[in-house]
Amino acid sequence: MTFCLGLTGSIGMGKSTTAALFAAAGLPVWDADASVHRLYAPGGAAVAQIAALHPAACRDGGIDRAVLKSWIAADPTALARIEAIVHPLVAADRARFLADATADIVVLDIPLLFEKSSQSEFDATLLVTAPAILQRHRVLARPGMTEAQFQSILARQMPDAEKRRLATHIVETLDLASTQAYVTALISHIRNRHA
Repeated sequence: MTFCLGLTGSIGMGKSTTAALFAAAGLPVWDADASVHRLYAPGGAAVAQIAALHPAACRDGGIDRAVLKSWIAADPTALARIEAIVHPLVAADRARFLADATADIVVLDIPLLFEKSSQSEFDATLLVTAPAILQRHRVLARPGMTEAQFQSILARQMPDAEKRRLATHIVETLDLASTQAYVTALISHIRNRHA
């Protein structure tokens, strides 16, 4: 039986790096954000439906995420309408990944895992976290990121302290070496307990 580990963390906490460490260890990793990118790409399953809602979002056969972001900022109903299209498609993509999984452990990288109350769908959850000052530094170092955008993203996410209470496992990503050691130890722990 495959052990499903839900991986989550707020922006700038090191979640993508941690997911990459699991992949480097040979575990299949499904990424919710990558799934959405595929759905929005030219020919993606969400393109026609989103274009029907907001034609300006369709560019070169795909969905322009910057246009969606502007639409969401201007129209309080936009996000719910987009999610009504995208969430079922993402869920179907995740179900296909799980149906095809043959590994003893799979990792599902889901940014809003706790916000969407999805933790019960997993055998365990891993919260990737970092001190707030490090998080802020990492996020504001991204090209084009502003303080206002950062604060807007944070406002939509559950506070780190609350996520810590919900998580099965927690890793603080202070540096790559200690994060790598944690990932290796967690894989071992899961295999020893669920063999």
